[in-house]
Amino acid sequence: MNTPAKENYFFQKIVVIVGTALFIIKVIAWQLTQSIAILTDTLESIINVAAGLFSLYSLYISSKPKDRDHPYGHGKIEFISAGIEGSLITVAGISIIYESVIGIFNVHEIKKLDSGILLIAIAGFINYILGVTAIRKGKKNKSLALISGGEHLKSDTYSTIGLVLGLWVIYFFKIYWLDSLIALIFAMIIIYTGLKIIRRSLAGIMDEADEELIVQLVETLNKNRNPNWIDIHNVRFIKYGSSLHLDCHLTLPWYFNVREAHQELDKLKKVIIDNFGNSFEMFVHVDDCCETISCKICKKANCPYRKYLFDKEILWTKENIEMDNRHNLDK
Repeated sequence: MNTPAKENYFFQKIVVIVGTALFIIKVIAWQLTQSIAILTDTLESIINVAAGLFSLYSLYISSKPKDRDHPYGHGKIEFISAGIEGSLITVAGISIIYESVIGIFNVHEIKKLDSGILLIAIAGFINYILGVTAIRKGKKNKSLALISGGEHLKSDTYSTIGLVLGLWVIYFFKIYWLDSLIALIFAMIIIYTGLKIIRRSLAGIMDEADEELIVQLVETLNKNRNPNWIDIHNVRFIKYGSSLHLDCHLTLPWYFNVREAHQELDKLKKVIIDNFGNSFEMFVHVDDCCETISCKICKKANCPYRKYLFDKEILWTKENIEMDNRHNLDK
């Protein structure tokens, strides 16, 4: 049975192979036309291939199981890979700006533009399909490498659409200086994309809180809430590549024995795995309930030790599950 990490690795192989083929197509288009705008697309394809190879290596490393030297697995390599990819994209954008500025002062006629446009349009369409598929698989398997690569491919497609429209204007109206201007505009878009990917990779390396992930966790816990789970707090939900790690405190009835408490933890783990996948581990500190704090928010029926009637359920939110204290009505 394939694990998410192995699925990611196999798909990234496809990305590299297709990316290499698209690069060859764009080189042919550039050779036919000598267009600086098409050159920008070709240069970015070089980055696509190089970044794809970095991602492929990172996914190979992250698919390795935990070992003595890496007790949390190898998933953080994906953040490094994404950072390198973002840096390469940014450098490519800067080099394109340089070529564009030179081109503005050295305007030349562009030949065989119709053939070049057709080749670039075909490559852009394939890029879009590949990018959407990469993002979908990356989100499914919690892989930043695939998501960042997919977003890059999609942004490359949007650039290609604008590029094709601009080239058609040049083709029909023979305004050849537009070639360099188009290249300059898309170079800025490329740089913006690269900086976004670098920002995300740094956030992962620094264990920055993933707001979207925490919100998904809150929704999942509220939907599958168990009456024995009186509250959950001090939550840390962290993603390392395709692996997820949950640290939290769970308040249970004080009279549960060790076996009963462990059964509740198994239920919690099953909820997380069913909604976030098998690449997951959990470290939970169990707190006992306190009647002066917990009884009024506890929905457990037929509790033999209840001191106060149930008053109100506290809805778990991103804010209160991250706090380092048990919930009560006075807050």
